[in-house]
Amino acid sequence: MNSQPVIDPLAIAALDTERHVAAGGWDQPARLFALVRTESLLAREPHLRAQMGPSDLAGGALTAVEQEGLPTTTSLETLLGRLAWPDEVDGCAFAIERMVVPPEAERDLPTRSQDAVDALAAHPDRKDVRLLVAVLREGPSICLLRQREHDSDDAVATGPDIAPGIVEALRASFAP
Repeated sequence: MNSQPVIDPLAIAALDTERHVAAGGWDQPARLFALVRTESLLAREPHLRAQMGPSDLAGGALTAVEQEGLPTTTSLETLLGRLAWPDEVDGCAFAIERMVVPPEAERDLPTRSQDAVDALAAHPDRKDVRLLVAVLREGPSICLLRQREHDSDDAVATGPDIAPGIVEALRASFAP
């Protein structure tokens, strides 16, 4: 177990955002957050300072701002492909729930999309997970993974490449 404190602003923002999403329970739709430098946010919205704690005001800190009204779609690629951010946004975080099954469960699936989803959902080795992927405009990223069966803040896996496709799609949303 790593007992070093987390000091990376992106990691702190991702962990805080993941815990915020987790507080809403399971079976949520995808959620999207803009990440902005807290210092810049407070310059534009000084009244928010009273709501912030000492760690929120640390140098380089990021604040997550949820983006309401995310369109519902069955295509993750379509949703992420439509994202674009103004210059004031320094990064973003995206949370989505997924089913994970062993590779052999994907063999011999029905050809009709909904039948395949139903078959995977009924698989006895299915695991429900929530991914939170956060990226900064300048490139750094972090991925967090929470399993429903181990739903605890101290059981969230982190890594740079848990969801490489989502990382790349979010990075692309900052392309000029």
